[in-house]
Amino acid sequence: MSAVTLEDVTFTYPGAAAPTLRNVCLDVPEGDFLAIMGANGCGKSTLCKTMNGLIPQFIVGDLTGTITVGGIDAATAQIGELARKIGYVYQDFENQLVRPTVLDEASFSCLNYAYDDYIERGMRALDLCGLSDRAESYIWQLSGGQKHLLALAGAIALEPGVIVLDEPVAQLDPYHAQKTYEVLRDLNENHGKTIIVIEHHTDFIAKYCKSAALMRNGTIAWTLPAHEALQQLEDLEASDVHPPQIALAGRELKHAGALPQRAPLPTTVEEGFAAFSGIPFIPPADRAGSDEGADRTADAGGSSLSADPIVRFRNVSVSYRSVKGAPRRVFEGLDLDIQRGEKIALVGSNGAGKSTLMKLLYGLIKPQAGEILLDGAPTRGMGPDELSEKLSLVYQNPEQMFIKDSIRADIEFAMRARGVDDAAARTDELLGRFRLTELADHDGRLMSGGQMRRASLAIGIALNPPVLLLDEPTANLDIGTRQEITRLIADLRGVTDTVVIATHDMQLVCQFADRIIVLCDGEIIGDGTPDEIFMNADVVERSGIRPPEIFAMGQALDCSAACYTLDAFLGCFPAWQKMKEHGVAGERAGAPSFSPSSTRARYAHEYEEGDAA
Repeated sequence: MSAVTLEDVTFTYPGAAAPTLRNVCLDVPEGDFLAIMGANGCGKSTLCKTMNGLIPQFIVGDLTGTITVGGIDAATAQIGELARKIGYVYQDFENQLVRPTVLDEASFSCLNYAYDDYIERGMRALDLCGLSDRAESYIWQLSGGQKHLLALAGAIALEPGVIVLDEPVAQLDPYHAQKTYEVLRDLNENHGKTIIVIEHHTDFIAKYCKSAALMRNGTIAWTLPAHEALQQLEDLEASDVHPPQIALAGRELKHAGALPQRAPLPTTVEEGFAAFSGIPFIPPADRAGSDEGADRTADAGGSSLSADPIVRFRNVSVSYRSVKGAPRRVFEGLDLDIQRGEKIALVGSNGAGKSTLMKLLYGLIKPQAGEILLDGAPTRGMGPDELSEKLSLVYQNPEQMFIKDSIRADIEFAMRARGVDDAAARTDELLGRFRLTELADHDGRLMSGGQMRRASLAIGIALNPPVLLLDEPTANLDIGTRQEITRLIADLRGVTDTVVIATHDMQLVCQFADRIIVLCDGEIIGDGTPDEIFMNADVVERSGIRPPEIFAMGQALDCSAACYTLDAFLGCFPAWQKMKEHGVAGERAGAPSFSPSSTRARYAHEYEEGDAA
């Protein structure tokens, strides 16, 4: 029986030149756990808003076709009736939290339906989401991950058969992301809920979802079992969906002839171990995770680092006032040095203190005790103009960087205010560097997520700040756009001396950072190279950070392997190295440059000897 059915659905927003949804047909069986994949702007969120009646009942436009949810017409049913059929958790989930306490929020919808047992229903929902012990807490006392689970509890309190979540882990640290998916799996497998997620992270799809649909240009390209869907690498890459790293590794090893051409590609660590364990795997003993990582470590130890720290935190304490109970202490006696020229990733769970540390440094908040030194001078006595000449902060929400009506004006603003002579030429250079020339006269707030990120970076480095602070620069982006932003950040080497990134994106961390600082409950529990952090089981467990999936794959094959990138992992296979030496690189960048079958024949005897050994 179908939980959700869309038949020939087309939707056009008012004034739009073309439909956002085009003749969409989709059937979601009861009990399914469906992931909807696709690039930013392909229509995923619009599609889901047709399911819960937001389109067309609150978001107007031209809608044709039929949408059926739980046996009723979603386009015409009363919203109150529809809410008991389908729950919805928005990507910006904090905007749907409207009550002061946790239990108030979880039971609010049931109260509005005049259920006598609204409190009991709210408590049941909190229990399912692992929040029953926080029932009496205020909303603002929760971490970001707990708020997301509370939004989910509010959606399931009415006991709908279908639950839709728009990018459920986009704003969460790895620990809370995994916890959210564990809750969803429990709701699906043990409570019979049909789960639909819009998701860019294929690692989660591989581990938790039963099926997956790919959207392209406003229509459903295909719907397949999740394991099969994640093997459609060319389709996924063409839609800016990054396939699981383990599947990409499998494709490369097929190209090298080390795996049978007709074997299915692995998509999880367990499948990867079964596929790769018979192939010789030799992690270099003296390698720092990857060639790129080794290069970054060498750079960090070279002349770019100064003997005198550019930033010093000395015995810094800070707390936030609380409406209920004692003030919340974030840092107590924090000591930290940042050397000139370092590329630092600041990681930790939601609420660990990452954003607070950046705000302290930027002067947005003041410490209650201790001092912060910037280039040897206390920041407490510096005004905003003086601070902004030494460092720049790029906000997590890029729209907060835009104050003018065009990108050109926003980039020029700080330079004009300081009388920079070549402001116009410098602006043209930055527009070109960040591929914004054709968008120079556009209002930044009306651009796509990736365009806004590029523009915010251009604004951030306009004054060539010695220290650049980036708060979650890849949040809420599809994988293709995330990779572009990661490349742009890596390209900042040589533009600004010192860069500090607060992020949950472990792939960004591994591609960028030569030093990782791990925060947990306002305490630095780890400070070192990627090897020193990710190979420390206690730090990983306490902080809830998770290295990229390819790292776990390498560890499964050899506990001494520290592979943070796909190339680093593949470099541990002599078969792939030999293929690379002979100039037959894989297809990751485009069309194949070799014949997989001929490559396998060329080296087959060597693999057989390795297996025998």
